[in-house]
Formats: sequence, structure tokens, C-alpha cells
Amino acid sequence: MEAVQPPEFIKLLANDLRWSLLKALTTSDFQVNELVAQLQQPMNLISYHLKKMRADALVTTRRSEADGRDIYYRLDLNRLRQMYLEAGMELHPAIGANLRTVNFSRLQHQRILFVCTHNSARSQMAEGLLRHLSQGYLDVVSAGSQPTEVHPDAIRAMNAMGIDIRQQQSRPLSDVEGQSFDYVITVCDKAREICPTFPGSAIPIHWSFPDPVAIHDDAERANVFEQTAHQLKSRIEYFLSTLPTTADEK
Repeated sequence: MEAVQPPEFIKLLANDLRWSLLKALTTSDFQVNELVAQLQQPMNLISYHLKKMRADALVTTRRSEADGRDIYYRLDLNRLRQMYLEAGMELHPAIGANLRTVNFSRLQHQRILFVCTHNSARSQMAEGLLRHLSQGYLDVVSAGSQPTEVHPDAIRAMNAMGIDIRQQQSRPLSDVEGQSFDYVITVCDKAREICPTFPGSAIPIHWSFPDPVAIHDDAERANVFEQTAHQLKSRIEYFLSTLPTTADEK
């Protein structure tokens, strides 16, 4: 039997450092210096492997809104999954898997806080999405460092997905300081840099999304709001699939 070469994607995963980078980026976006500190590897080596993953469009970059010199690296989870399943089908057409089906009634009680600057768009949509997708079993709130009010385009984007967030209100971070959370998820770069430390063992996560409110053209802004909503939905579905349950599902 003639030897068959494995897909390039499998070769990509086979490297220990690239695997560690992918593992880190599955939950949060990071700057390269943060990945260097986490993995205790030289900057040039981390940068080399990030470049390899960017070439395969597995990892993308975005300049920080807070400091234009900083760059966040983001893993495209949907593309990772697509490439993973395609590689599996190279072995056998029946190989494949869906995201874990979550039994929400068995989810451990979790408190999740979404944070952005104005608590008007990204964090509001994330709050509404997670509450809806978890069927109300999770305690979800959002807050901002400089709160304003829920943006009309955020309401419209959520309405298009069958989610009503008209009753949500912007609140300052001071309203939730001192409270205990299981996860604190920042969805804008500026908020990440000023986000206070919350008591307990809250797990910090950062999802680097550009601010759709900054777009001046009405039609373009509405379109970006819709895109952001769907990207948040994808992130949250993967996030939900990782949460612990009170008992193993059968």
C-alpha cells in the first residue's frame, strides 16, 4: 500500500508550541508578549509560529483600540473546527463531531460579567446572547467603564436574531465592583486595560472586537453591528460548550 501524506493541518497541529498557542487562543485573544510570558518561549519563536498559523488563516490580528501599537491575536474557531473535521474525513468519511450538546439544567451555577467601555453595544449584545443561548440558567450581567445607553443598532441586531434586549440598561463598573464572578469577559481593548480585579477566582477572558458605534455611515454601521452579533454568537456557543456541569451527561 502506498504511503499517504497526512493533511498539512495535521502537521500544523503536531508541533508542541503551535498546539500550546492554539490552546491558549481557544478562550481568549492575546498580545504576543502575553503569549511569550504564558508559554515561556522566546519572542522570535512565538512570532514565527503565529506567522505560520496566520498563513493558514487560523489566526488573525487586530490593532488595539486602546493603543494602536499593540496587536491582538485571535483564533478563528470556526475555521479551526472546519479544518479539523476535513482532516478527519481524510481518514474516514464518518469521522466528525458537533459542538457538545449542553444540558442547561445540569450547568453549574455560573456568574458571567461582560465588560466594555460604554456598555452600549458589544457587551450588551453579549449579555443578551448568553442569557438567551443558556436558556436563562446562567447569571449574566454587563457593565462599562464609561456607560452611556444601549445603542439602537444593538437592539435591532439582536431583534434580527430573535432576542429582545430593550429592557437591558447600561451600568457602571462601580455597580458590580465587590461582586464575585466566575468569568469576566472583556469585549473591547480599552476596557481590558482598566478592568478592575474582581474577588474570588474569576477567569479573565478577552475577545477583541472593534467598536461598531465608531462607524459614521448608518448603513455600514448597521451591517457591522449584525456581523459583530454573529461573531459574538459563535464565541458564546464555543464558550458554553466548555462550561462544567453538575454531573456527567449520559
